[in-house]
Amino acid sequence: MRTRKWTRLRSRPPMDNPSDSTGPVHVPFGHILANEKWRGSQLAREMQGKIKLVFEDGLTAVDFYLSSRSCILYITEADLVAGNGYRKRLVRIRNSHNLQGIVVVEKTQMSEQYFPNIQKFTVLDLGMVLLPVANQTEASCLIVQLVQEQTKEPNKNPFLRKKRAVLSEPFLLRTVQQIPGVGKVKALLLLQKFPSIQQLSNASIQELEPVVGQAVAQHIHVFFTQSR
Repeated sequence: MRTRKWTRLRSRPPMDNPSDSTGPVHVPFGHILANEKWRGSQLAREMQGKIKLVFEDGLTAVDFYLSSRSCILYITEADLVAGNGYRKRLVRIRNSHNLQGIVVVEKTQMSEQYFPNIQKFTVLDLGMVLLPVANQTEASCLIVQLVQEQTKEPNKNPFLRKKRAVLSEPFLLRTVQQIPGVGKVKALLLLQKFPSIQQLSNASIQELEPVVGQAVAQHIHVFFTQSR
């Protein structure tokens, strides 16, 4: 097999089958494999000097590969305002058996009104992790942090879902904190009792009350049951 040389901030030849970007992809340890469309963007510039970034023009659904088994789908302010076109990408990654997708969304003053829809679709309908960011500078710090979290455990088996959960726990916490009335402390208490979004969304008010009290339990119940 021919060995490709990976260099910082350089693109490599496209994959043999660029239309299928949800299959396993080799990502060198400590690198990010980025969709070519992000070359020259503020997001890419902000990551320069912090992480080794390699561009690939054969990616379609994925924006950034953090490893061979985890990726970022980045939804911009413009994507949200434009409508629901982003949903096909999310569903494609969710249905892939090869990838754990993390959805990063620009939540700005302009896109804030559209945020509840993508939040419910991503977290409730698809069961994926969603992380809101204010801008691409904040997103760059988040993505670099994600890679650094993975490099702390170089021997972890990427095929074991239990191991991959180590990465997603902090972001599950942030997702739960998006529920009205739920801060960090209450989110931690909720996740100790209901360790997944699915379990939390199925919990009754009576089950929630001993953990967070009646008022917040009502907020949580409304959040998960109100019409989409």
